[in-house]
Amino acid sequence: MNDFILYLKMGLFHVLDILAYDHILFLIVLACVYTYKQWRKVIWLITLFTIGHSITLALSAYKIINVRVDLVEFLIPVTIFITGVINIITAKKASQGKDNQNLLFALFFGLIHGLGFSNYFKMMVGRNENKLFPLLEFALGVEMAQVIIVLFILLLGIFIQKTFNVSRRDWILVTSAIVVGFATQMMIDRIFW
Repeated sequence: MNDFILYLKMGLFHVLDILAYDHILFLIVLACVYTYKQWRKVIWLITLFTIGHSITLALSAYKIINVRVDLVEFLIPVTIFITGVINIITAKKASQGKDNQNLLFALFFGLIHGLGFSNYFKMMVGRNENKLFPLLEFALGVEMAQVIIVLFILLLGIFIQKTFNVSRRDWILVTSAIVVGFATQMMIDRIFW
């Protein structure tokens, strides 16, 4: 039971750690295009991100893949940047509730984000033969944290749109532009060549 709590907390605080704000920025830019009425898509969004994240954690923990840390640390803000720019380009369509690509981004870019934590996760499970249960427990913590963040984003969106009479399109544009600004600085800070 102690191991369950340990890995659950690791997953939870991996996402909620303000010093690791890249995860939070990615969730913001993924979720800002949705409303609470699109809760099924939001659940898929969170789950697909966790699946992508967990796949690369598992592949790394079982030593199937090994990617340079500096490359991954650069690619993480690239994924945030791309998602934000696409949100800006498609803000009008997204504001009308039309399907967008963020569900695919959650899965595929989640693979890259999982690599960002893979070295730490490998150290935590060490030579332990049973890596599956720690991975599942960690994924559950990640999922819980993502639900908290995405609910906050959706509620903040509702509050700002209703209180300040901001259109959904403008909410998507401004939120995505702010995140793109952060991602741009992160990419500059993490240039590895």
